[in-house]
This record gives sequence, structure tokens and C-alpha cells, in this order.
Amino acid sequence: MTSPATASPTDSVLRRRWLITGIVFVAASAGLGAWIFAQGNHPFAVDVWWNSVLAGTPSDVVLGFALVMNRLGGTWVAIFVIPLGGALALFLFRRPWSALYFLLASAASAIGVQVLKQTFGRARPEEMIITSDYGSFPSGHSANAATIAVVAVILVPRVWVYIAGAVWVVLMAFSRTYLHVHWASDTLGGALVGAGAALLVAAAFAPLLVRERTRVEAIDADEEGGTP
Repeated sequence: MTSPATASPTDSVLRRRWLITGIVFVAASAGLGAWIFAQGNHPFAVDVWWNSVLAGTPSDVVLGFALVMNRLGGTWVAIFVIPLGGALALFLFRRPWSALYFLLASAASAIGVQVLKQTFGRARPEEMIITSDYGSFPSGHSANAATIAVVAVILVPRVWVYIAGAVWVVLMAFSRTYLHVHWASDTLGGALVGAGAALLVAAAFAPLLVRERTRVEAIDADEEGGTP
């Protein structure tokens, strides 16, 4: 296999782009947390407003949706099923480096979230509908959703994947605030650190991911061309 040192210009451009963007996103999340902490960890005016809007519009249907998103974005489903299932699917589709990338990106995102939670220790809203762990900032569910979205975009760079990923992150952020387990600014911080973690890991894997995708696409093209 060709060493990373001989990566093509495309690899180098992607690596630099992902690295810089990832650093900016993680720094923005940490900066937002520091800003909140400097203000005594109190919610912003927009946090209070959004919380009151959701509290004033109760809906059993939306609550049910939010509870489903809670399970998909956290608990054992998000910790084990989605990362391991996604990695297995990628491996079966002949993309072992992509599978490893997904696992490491998920781990990096989770670590980043916990570091920020322990650093800032922001209190959660008092109106919580469900119980949750320590630290409101950043939202781990939102971080996980953003990580999955960015990984999907990097591995399958298509317009529909960008749209689906954005919708997934927004819906997850909405569900966290609807359940009142997070302030809106927590979900923004989570999305930033989750996306940033995925981009930083992608920067390290850039040459391998690009070559693997090129190889798989070439194999698929040969198989289609050989079909009677």
C-alpha cells in the first residue's frame, strides 16, 4: 500500500480542509462553553425563550418522538449498536478503513463531550422530563448525531447525504430541548464538538479513506461492466 507520505494532492487538500475545520469546530464548542461558564453557567436569553416556547406547546406525539430520539441518540443503542453495526456494514461493503474511522470518530466525539462536561459542569434545566447524567453542556446526543452526519458525508459525499445529515442533527437537537434536558446552546456546543471530532479523525485517515473509496468504486464499476 502506498504510504501517507505519497498521498495525492487531493488527499492533502482534504486532510488540510478537514483538519482546519475540525479545529475550528472544537475550538468554537470549547469557546462557547467558556463563555457560558464565565457568565456563571446561566442560560442565555435565547435558551430561556426557547425553553418557554416548548413548555407552552405540549404534545403527546412530539413527546413520543423525542423519547424515541433519546433512545437512538443515547443509551446502549448509540454507544454500541450504531457504531458497531455501522462499522460491520462498512466492513462487509469492503471498506475496513472506513469502519475503523467510524469507530474512532464515535469514540473521539464521546471523549470530547465528557471532557467539556467535566470542565464546565453546567446545570440542566429544572423542567427535565427524563433523568440524565452530569453536565448539561455540551449535549452528547447532539454530538453523536453530528458525528454520524459528518462521517456519512465524508464517506458518501452526496447532496442527499448532506441534507439527511443536517435534518438528523436538527431533529436530535430539537428533541433534547423538548425533553428539557438541555438548553439550546448545549445542543449547538454538542453539534460543534461532534462534527469537529469526526473531521479531526478524518484528517488523520484522509489518504486511506480516499484510496479505499476509489478502489471500491473501481471494483463496483468492473462488476457492473462485467454483468451480462
